[in-house]
Amino acid sequence: MTNEIIKLNAKDIATKIATGELSSVEVTQAHFDRIEKVDERVHAFLHLTKESALSDAAKVDAKIKGGEKLGPLAGVPLALKDILAMEGVPTTAGSKILENWRPPYDATVVKKLRENDIIILGKTNMDEFAMGSSTEYSAYGPTKNPWDLERIPGGSGGGSSAALAAYEAPLAIGSDTGGSIRQPAAVTGTVGVKPTYGAVSRYGVIALASSLDQVGPCARNVLDTALLHKAIAGHDPRDSTSINQSVPDVVGAALKADVKGVKIGLVKQLGGEGYQAGVQQRFREAVDILTSLGAEVHEVSCPSFEYALGAYYLILPSECSSNLAKFDGMRYGLRVGDNVENAVEQVMSMTREAGFGPEVKRRIMLGTYALSSGYYDAYYGSAQKVRTLISRDFAAAFEKVDVLISPTAPTTAFKIGDKVDDPLAMYLNDVATIPVNLAGNSAMSLPIGLAPEDGLPVGLQIMAPVMGDDRLYNVGAALENALKEKWGHLLIEEVQAL
Repeated sequence: MTNEIIKLNAKDIATKIATGELSSVEVTQAHFDRIEKVDERVHAFLHLTKESALSDAAKVDAKIKGGEKLGPLAGVPLALKDILAMEGVPTTAGSKILENWRPPYDATVVKKLRENDIIILGKTNMDEFAMGSSTEYSAYGPTKNPWDLERIPGGSGGGSSAALAAYEAPLAIGSDTGGSIRQPAAVTGTVGVKPTYGAVSRYGVIALASSLDQVGPCARNVLDTALLHKAIAGHDPRDSTSINQSVPDVVGAALKADVKGVKIGLVKQLGGEGYQAGVQQRFREAVDILTSLGAEVHEVSCPSFEYALGAYYLILPSECSSNLAKFDGMRYGLRVGDNVENAVEQVMSMTREAGFGPEVKRRIMLGTYALSSGYYDAYYGSAQKVRTLISRDFAAAFEKVDVLISPTAPTTAFKIGDKVDDPLAMYLNDVATIPVNLAGNSAMSLPIGLAPEDGLPVGLQIMAPVMGDDRLYNVGAALENALKEKWGHLLIEEVQAL
């Protein structure tokens, strides 16, 4: 019975729980059984909340028996990226400097999940402080890709994407600063959405780069992702960057799934040289399918996108340098060197030396330099000007088309260890996803097939205007339906490594 339950999508699980065909306790236990069976090999989770999850599931079952009308995902299990505070539960952001820290409060997203009676299975692995594209920079060891356990599951949210692909959870939460939801989705054959900046609260999210970070939904299909998006989105007065507008009808758009007359732009700068041949082949095939469904496809030029990577790796380290200054060994988390003289300064230095990994240190140093006297205007200031140009490119493009599309990542999943010692090669994995974060608009990655060279998943990225998140789900669901009809199943069902 466990295998039958874990193969269900989130919507079907919720329906069966609501009708009494399954209990939430039964579903939750089935997923813990799956985690026990496979996670020693995958390492998607850092911490499980089994006792509280089963207790919450029992409460859902009691509510249903009592005749209460619950939300559309009530009783469905979820994997939570370890960058969101959860009261009383270890929250590390993949770093030793926060080892064993237990927050005294819930992030707003966690609060919303509880209000929607979604069951949190535990916290998932990630690159330290969300800095990475492979989940190899986690202080607690790498996560493996369920399609091939010798390969990366993407990053920084590789734990969440791997949990989905390994059928350890039907839903997951990630965060996306430069592609950390979308790139893992692409290489694991799952769906991930970076909502409009400010559409989902960042309160209680451990900050990497405050002007770029965005929490978002992950699942194995478009409709499940839309249902989760609706559950977590909305205005939050505790987040000063939160947008005080109603959430677009993402669920209705996913159900509509009709691209007749929709204008789709192919971004000239996101493709070609540097992109794997199989990625380009599957992308072209997906474009042909969209055309056959009645979409109008045009090439669009966004010339400033060529400078996005350089601008991003000045803005992000600068904000990271500022945000991570609070991890000083004085107030919470790791503390090293209590017995030294000149205690405060040396404790801070020794704690940060011991607690931060090499990638975090690299970015802190880059950011501190970019913000230093005499260099601020030349580096950080110039990067912000490029950011403005990128936003203008998006605005101009969306005057001509409804959405933009590109490959999500230049390649399929690479082998663990291949790029960990080459920062530039690692950074290039996010070349197609970074522009969206710099501009603050929304984007989705969904699977479009397996690359012929290696049999690994390829993702297509859909980009929409600010607060145009519903467009992602309409186009994404239409393409997913066409591909499912072509293959006879969802791509994720071809996972074989486990």
